[in-house]
Amino acid sequence: MKNTIVFIHGMFQNPKSWEKWTNYFSEKGYRCLAPAWPLHSGEPRDLRENPPAGLGDLRLNDVVGEIEKVILGLNEKPIVIGHSVGGLIVQLLVNREMVSAGVAINSVAPNAMLDFDWGFLKNSAMIANPLKGNEPFYMDLENFHASFCNTMTLEETREPYGQYATHDSRNVLRDCMGEAGQLDTELPHVPLLFVAGEKDEIIPNTLNEKNFKAYTDEASVTSFKEFANRGHFICGQPGWAEVAEYTCTWLEQHAVPEAVTTGGFYK
Repeated sequence: MKNTIVFIHGMFQNPKSWEKWTNYFSEKGYRCLAPAWPLHSGEPRDLRENPPAGLGDLRLNDVVGEIEKVILGLNEKPIVIGHSVGGLIVQLLVNREMVSAGVAINSVAPNAMLDFDWGFLKNSAMIANPLKGNEPFYMDLENFHASFCNTMTLEETREPYGQYATHDSRNVLRDCMGEAGQLDTELPHVPLLFVAGEKDEIIPNTLNEKNFKAYTDEASVTSFKEFANRGHFICGQPGWAEVAEYTCTWLEQHAVPEAVTTGGFYK
């Protein structure tokens, strides 16, 4: 058995969004875990129809703490693969030396890093809108199409929206831009891959590349790969397997297997 991979979903998704990837990497011999954020367990359709009480109060540190608990229960340092806010969590875990390698896909950037791309500014302002207080952001089909599936037609978006979309807490994104989203990009680190979608309307490819270039330790492996004609739904839209295959090949080249201990948290 190869390393354990912990998959970390982002906002407006839950573990079901990783089902293609967990199947793919399981067939490659990896042990795959896809934990849910707090208040994100269950079927996305049920979560949309009956939003969990307290969803709007969820904070980034609540999510990071839940993922850390999963990792602390393992007997090895896992590989972590995260999408969007999950990509920022990957970077935080790399910074805290809790993992053996990281893959950040269409990642929210740390350290309040911004981009002047119109889609990024529009979507960030719409979600983080301070006038909405702790009211959750309710993701509908039209917004999911515009922000996640902009490289697909509205009709093509209906199925993934029904299967995978959830509502979410505005406070998670707000926290990403604050102290909870701060880390040190100058430290030595385990291998870290950034994956960008050329046409992402939430996290533009230019911000992904800026995030990648912020890592300055020359002795550490830091890689960047952009996929043409991909949106924010890069892990589920047609062509997802090409992204998964590239990620798998990169991990085979750069991820160092961790020694497995007899129990509890790795040493």
